[in-house]
Amino acid sequence: MTNRSAISILIYGMVQGVLFGAILLAVLYVPVLKANAAIFIPLAVLISVIVAIPLSWKIAPKLRARHQRRMARKHNLA
Repeated sequence: MTNRSAISILIYGMVQGVLFGAILLAVLYVPVLKANAAIFIPLAVLISVIVAIPLSWKIAPKLRARHQRRMARKHNLA
């Protein structure tokens, strides 16, 4: 397992939770969507689960790079 994969797995739950919350707020605040909340809330779960995978994969290298820079400064390598 690569570092990117490990970081992606670790942050997946957080990214998915934030996406679900954002979509849920949209569903609850838009009157048309709120009227059909029984349909749109499960759809929000499905969308957030699917979209969080590539988003976590894209965010992971940025977290790794920050850590590597910090460690380089700590050990006077940079």
